[in-house]
Amino acid sequence: MIQLDRHRLDEIALDCGIAAVGVTTAEPFGGLEELLVDRIGAGNLRGLDWFTVERARFSADPRNLHPSARSIISIGIPYRLNHVVCPADEPRGKISRYAWGDDYHRTLKLRMRELHARLEQELGQSIDARFLVDTARIVDRAVAARSGLGWYGKNTLILVPGHGSWVMLGDMIVDVDIEPDEALTPKCGRCTRCIDCCPTGALQPGYVVETPLCISYLTIELRDTIPLELRPLMGNWVFGCDDCQEICPYTGAAKIDDDSTFTPQTLDNAFPRLRWLLTMTEEEFRETYRGTAVLRTKRSGLARNAAIALGNNGSDADLELLEIVISAHDLPLVRGHAAWAMAQLNRAASEPYLVRQLAREPEQFVRAEITSALNPS
Repeated sequence: MIQLDRHRLDEIALDCGIAAVGVTTAEPFGGLEELLVDRIGAGNLRGLDWFTVERARFSADPRNLHPSARSIISIGIPYRLNHVVCPADEPRGKISRYAWGDDYHRTLKLRMRELHARLEQELGQSIDARFLVDTARIVDRAVAARSGLGWYGKNTLILVPGHGSWVMLGDMIVDVDIEPDEALTPKCGRCTRCIDCCPTGALQPGYVVETPLCISYLTIELRDTIPLELRPLMGNWVFGCDDCQEICPYTGAAKIDDDSTFTPQTLDNAFPRLRWLLTMTEEEFRETYRGTAVLRTKRSGLARNAAIALGNNGSDADLELLEIVISAHDLPLVRGHAAWAMAQLNRAASEPYLVRQLAREPEQFVRAEITSALNPS
């Protein structure tokens, strides 16, 4: 094996802006294929159509991605900030912390490439490497757990000592042998705070997430209408959800990170104004969220989510704006969810307008939403 002092690897990684690393072999992940196939079969991943049985089987063996792989360096970059506070000036939504600053895909790959160059320099030899972040066909959390970077929490996230789950994960697969680390013993004990606090019941015992119920899935991955019964449970989340992280004792004790890469450029990158989200143009959306992960949800998704958040957190003072949105917004998806928001805030006051708008609305989807708002089951 390469004689690279384990402490030295930590030092180099820290110089590259990587606070936590773990090392494991490139051997297949025993039991992972069966677990993923079972979860798919049970419907736990409904809605993630791209996560197929074929992908699950492929993901269980790192050499499918990198045939000459010998080791995997699990990368952890913490992103907890403590100086951004949501003001109480007007109704605002919440964006998951990982999406406040620069897109983590780019950040992780840039820092892994720097680490790769430094390791080649340190070892005096070329290293063939693959840099994997999120979208690659490998299970980042499985790598992190086996490498000792952290352990699986009951919210299915990786808990990293000193940082909790406020850590972005990536993988660097290399064609050299590096002494692997030991996996950590899970330390959640009998604690079930994350499971108990999940607003929609998406978290279940046994390290299971019912994807179709997860607020992160609903606000980011789901492109269509959000189920009526889940809307009141979403609070003011408009992109992702951190509830199961914020309540975790290990995450609560996490170190504060001062990495400016993850600092939001404006308050709207962390706690966006809901009224503005409902009326923003495509240009405003792209200008505000350029270079961040929020672009993934598209303007249609973010405005739809804002309508639900305003219905959950607004007041009668917002009814006039919602009327404008229902009558004039260019996206039927947003108009329909705005009708729900009006009825959620004040059905009696909204009824006369919704009845008039029902007669004028040309889109069947929006008409169905208005009808549902007028006649709740």
